[in-house]
Amino acid sequence: MSENLIIFDARVVTPMGFAARKGAEMGELLVMDHATIEVTDGVITYVGPNRGENRDGYYQHYWHYNARGRCVLPGFVDSHTHFVFGGERADEFSWRLKGESYMSIMERGGGIVSTVKATRASNFIRLRAKAEGFLKQMNAMGVTTVEGKSGYGLDKETELMQLRIMRSLNGDEHRRVDIVPTFLGAHAVPQEYAGRTDDYIDFLIREVMPCVAEAGLAEFCDVFCEQGVFSIEQSRRLLLAARGMGFNLKLHADEIVPLGGAGLAAELSATSADHLLHASDADIRAMAEKGVVATLLPLTAFALKEPYARGRAMIDAGCAVALATDLNPGSCFSGSIPLTFALACIYMQMSIEEAITALTLNGAAALNRAGSIGSIEVGKKGDLVVLNTDNYHFLPYYIGMNCVIATIKEGVIYPS
Repeated sequence: MSENLIIFDARVVTPMGFAARKGAEMGELLVMDHATIEVTDGVITYVGPNRGENRDGYYQHYWHYNARGRCVLPGFVDSHTHFVFGGERADEFSWRLKGESYMSIMERGGGIVSTVKATRASNFIRLRAKAEGFLKQMNAMGVTTVEGKSGYGLDKETELMQLRIMRSLNGDEHRRVDIVPTFLGAHAVPQEYAGRTDDYIDFLIREVMPCVAEAGLAEFCDVFCEQGVFSIEQSRRLLLAARGMGFNLKLHADEIVPLGGAGLAAELSATSADHLLHASDADIRAMAEKGVVATLLPLTAFALKEPYARGRAMIDAGCAVALATDLNPGSCFSGSIPLTFALACIYMQMSIEEAITALTLNGAAALNRAGSIGSIEVGKKGDLVVLNTDNYHFLPYYIGMNCVIATIKEGVIYPS
């Protein structure tokens, strides 16, 4: 569903362009006071100074919204989440508070494997209802596009079900958030393949990925390239097979140890490499040279009490950096956009302008959507966020608190 909408007296705050912004470009925003934004059939058709057509009835077939000088930004793009899952893992959170590491919890049967059991035991209707609840919460914080990963089935049936849930939510006429689906069957090694990781990779390549591709259920293929999970060689083999089936590529890379996943992302010219807490200087430079978007997830580092990814160094090296929440039931049970902004600016030394670019245009680029969303420009979708202030510095300053008062999806207004 889309609408015709005219927004008057807006303070437009937006990056510009139809591709990722890199390095110093990330700090460049257009700020335009007393602006008009025209959205026709869900697409932006004018951005510029307030003009007088309203006086002669030009906009009689448009909804009118007076921004009263408040900031209007592009809709936020959360380019890394796992929002379709069964169960929760609150007990594991308390274990971590007592000093257990993420990997030690996985080794004792917790972690991803725990959620796999709960997800396999659930069904389409329950999982869909839960996922829809997350989407509404995301939208209230300004998210208009989200990436969703499978990876909590680790078998053919449940992986396909997760992806079909995303497709059904994407097809909802009244959807508030567009979903970009990613196949993450290589999220962990299921118990039935314990000690046979190569066989599990073979299973994904031969039996699962062809079904996902044939049904058009995912745009991307991702892999948890990490010590004790999937090696560089196993990840390379899976991703090359995925590319041959038409998938775009993503990696969970260098989250826990410096394994070299960021370098593999550069080698394969992946669309993005995500986490990157321990990415090396050489691999960061390689990503910058190959145009791989560095998607950073500060909420996860915060929740795990790990060092933050080196956002400042990556930007200074010429990378295009995106920010995302990593909403998931284990390592980061949060989809908080406000806290993401604050952590990026306070602990990752990103400027407010860079953080805005990272959560809009560069997030769009991490999903191959920079041509249609991520900035307020003619020809892009009318996906917008209205703040309760004329000062966009409130985004990290109002720490952990939501300053979004309305989210606009293709011209349809959803009050927060």
